[in-house]
Amino acid sequence: MSDVTDTPAAPRGTQLPAQSPPVDPAETAAAGTRLSWWHGEGGEGARRNLGLLGVLVALVVIGALTRSDLYSDPDWVWDNVLSILKLASVVGVVTVGMTFVIIGGGIDLSVGAIVALAGVWCTTVATQSYGAGGMIFTACVVGLAVGLVNGLLISYGRLVPFIATLAMLVAARGLAAEISNKQTQISENTFINGIASNSLFGIPLLVYLLAAVVAAGWVLLNRTTFGRRTVAVGGNPEAARLAGIDVKRHTLMLYGLSGLCCGIAAIMLTAQANSAQAAMANLYELDAIAAAIIGGTLLSGGRGTIIGSLLGVIIFATITNLFAINGLTTEAQNMVKGGIIVAAVLVQQVKFRSLSQFLNRNRLTT
Repeated sequence: MSDVTDTPAAPRGTQLPAQSPPVDPAETAAAGTRLSWWHGEGGEGARRNLGLLGVLVALVVIGALTRSDLYSDPDWVWDNVLSILKLASVVGVVTVGMTFVIIGGGIDLSVGAIVALAGVWCTTVATQSYGAGGMIFTACVVGLAVGLVNGLLISYGRLVPFIATLAMLVAARGLAAEISNKQTQISENTFINGIASNSLFGIPLLVYLLAAVVAAGWVLLNRTTFGRRTVAVGGNPEAARLAGIDVKRHTLMLYGLSGLCCGIAAIMLTAQANSAQAAMANLYELDAIAAAIIGGTLLSGGRGTIIGSLLGVIIFATITNLFAINGLTTEAQNMVKGGIIVAAVLVQQVKFRSLSQFLNRNRLTT
């Protein structure tokens, strides 16, 4: 006797329900990949950067409306774009290091003072006697060393980053004033000075340096283990420790990276002014933090992008340029800049739901 039960046949004239064709998993994954840049967690950065680009376009439109006599000249427009990029170059390099620190759950209030100290140290008579190589080496080593001191105080000394870097801000400025004897030190090296005045294919060398640092920072954050660990440490330090990450050592490296960026920025700023002094790079820490924040970096850590921070820096430079060509006072500049920062943050919150829903419906019907 058979244990198999025969399935009753369907009555004649009864139509079986139509079955959907088999779904190819590869096509589904590809469709999801095509849309992941826009909606969901994967597209958050794209939406945020698109909002920042919208702010830049709005600033350009305002400039064209208020100074149509200048914007009607294509040559002036191109020269003005290069001026904005040069203005953004030094703060942009500092912001790259600041972005890593904030993503890692910290803050660095001493970046401006580190730039000043590195600039003063590399322009002493003794250092300049070693030529351009000696000046660049000194600035980078001084920036790296001061950044590592910050990292040691925070990671192993267990000081709050705000307090440790605030103390370093005061100490570094004081040391810079002591080294320079409160005098402006002139850079006599033609190679260093030429970094700000020379161009390649019509683009200033300062812009190339900014692009190189931004590219290196992007690769480091998005394509290396160091970047993934930075996000992990900033998002949840205890979970990162349990996952096997040496949180203290990584924090030390983050502040060292920030100091190295300050050393590079010191050379660039010295080249622009052909000199260095203890008061240089004043309030750079506030500009770098604000640029990183409006670029989408969370103050609590665990999230941020290099491209967003770069766009934040360019927005600030564009605002400054817009104020300059319109002859606005410093007081008006500060008030308008604060309002635009708030507006830029609000633009980041736009989710573009209607377009996302349209893309979803289009995917389902095709």
